[in-house]
Amino acid sequence: MIRKSAIAALFLSILAIGVAYASAFRKSGTPAWSPWVVAVAVPVAIVAIMMLGAARDEGVGRLKIPFAFVALNLIVGFVAALALPATEGAASGLFLGLPLRAAIIIYGVGLLPIFVLPVAYALTFETQTLSAADLERVRRLGQANAERAVGDSPDGRS
Repeated sequence: MIRKSAIAALFLSILAIGVAYASAFRKSGTPAWSPWVVAVAVPVAIVAIMMLGAARDEGVGRLKIPFAFVALNLIVGFVAALALPATEGAASGLFLGLPLRAAIIIYGVGLLPIFVLPVAYALTFETQTLSAADLERVRRLGQANAERAVGDSPDGRS
């Protein structure tokens, strides 16, 4: 179920991104809604890809919380950067050495997930990685695939 939901979210977000980009080619100019759609759809696509990578038969397990945090963090960061007034200049001050809009993107969108996701993956490593039984099943499937490939070739060789 989690894979189907992630694939649907990925498809819809990519479709939304495509529509937003295509709207830039309108003769009347880019509509005001376009960057807002991208600000939400890109994080949804990123988290959907992460969910597909982490999905197991029982779902994503304890990674739900870090994934939700990353999605919310990215959406809030992109939307906050878009919501800042366009007149931000040198007089507006700096935040950790950067103008506020750049600081939100660099520190909030770029760096904060780097601190959260590795810790989350490390804490869930034992439950989210392949077990010995899973590895054996993959080996058997690979062997069966190799044998089938040899049998399917015209001269009986791979």
